[in-house]
Amino acid sequence: MRLLKAGRIVIAAGFQGIDDDRNITTLGRGGSDTTATALAAVLQADECQIYTDVDGVLSTDPRLVESARLLRRISYDEMLELASLGAGVMHSRSIEFAKKYRVPVRVRPAHGDGEGTLIADVTDHTSSLVTGLAVVREEARVGLVGLPDRPRRDE
Repeated sequence: MRLLKAGRIVIAAGFQGIDDDRNITTLGRGGSDTTATALAAVLQADECQIYTDVDGVLSTDPRLVESARLLRRISYDEMLELASLGAGVMHSRSIEFAKKYRVPVRVRPAHGDGEGTLIADVTDHTSSLVTGLAVVREEARVGLVGLPDRPRRDE
């Protein structure tokens, strides 16, 4: 922070960190996005911009559905669902962090100057009931609806 306050440009490795023994380690998949959202939160940035090889967050995988469309806005919760179900544009850990610290994230194309997708607190859902579709191949999942989201012991 002192270097930033002194007007210096600071470059941080996106997917690296230091463990408890001060060894340099990699953060794994999504580490760069998570680092970016963490830095944006600490710096109190207006927005965290992630540049990637796609136009933004799409409604589904365009390799499977030709009519996939760019989502201009999506809520943290919707993006968390898509990311946890296989949408590869953002790792769920970075979205959890962005939501916790209320950092708006814009996913933008690195190859052009499109607006991309804003991931933030979004309350307007008048356009559709379904925001996006994620596909997980060769895996079975079971969803339980209407159960409390916390464990309980019977006494």
